[in-house]
Amino acid sequence: MNCIIIDDEATARAILLQLCTKVPELNVIGEFSNAIQAIKYLNQNEVDLIFLDIHMPDFTGFDLIQTIKNPPRIILTTSDANFAIEAFEYDCIVDYLVKPILLPRFEKAIQKSKNFTREVKPAEGEVNTPSGDDNKEPETSTPDLYVNIDRRLIKIDIPSIYLIEAKGDYINIKTEDKNYTVHSTLKKIEDKLPDHTFLKVHRSYIINIHKIIDIEDNSVLIKKDVIPVSRSNRPELMKRLNLL
Repeated sequence: MNCIIIDDEATARAILLQLCTKVPELNVIGEFSNAIQAIKYLNQNEVDLIFLDIHMPDFTGFDLIQTIKNPPRIILTTSDANFAIEAFEYDCIVDYLVKPILLPRFEKAIQKSKNFTREVKPAEGEVNTPSGDDNKEPETSTPDLYVNIDRRLIKIDIPSIYLIEAKGDYINIKTEDKNYTVHSTLKKIEDKLPDHTFLKVHRSYIINIHKIIDIEDNSVLIKKDVIPVSRSNRPELMKRLNLL
């Protein structure tokens, strides 16, 4: 797996290079102290994986991701855990490593990179054609969602989520086991959820349609929560249901 390291700190690059030597599959083919140099290289060369620092002068790691076309798999490296939510808005990002990076955590990130499959969404107007069993529910390539809570990245199993509620600048994620309050917007998390399972039924609510217990008039019952369904979203909800 050909990879490059982008970090403005020489010490950080040296540590990453040392970690890469511990993983036989990795072949470091370039090191760059700033994003501009890396972009020039990426315009002429293909790589499989980028180790990318977020905080760099003038041109940040996020600036780089937005600049290059069809970015490869990226593992972010940073000393600040506060950008975790923003990081996972990009479907090319495999993992988020907080410095100092230890070998076991580094190896776990590499394993995730090897198993990583980017979800391909159909273009507007394009219809996915099912293959095989028409009744088989499509699988999502990202069954996990990571949220930043008290400077910790918490993994949530996406199928366990049954309801997400917007509350001002926060969202409340309700799962089978626990509830999580996260500083984010409904729009940001909606983009991370599989369309075949989750539906925004109201400006303040996203539901897991497989967890619906009952529907009456303009509301749905999920667990013990009665959720309003807006008039504009009701037709899409009814379309998603397996009606007899």
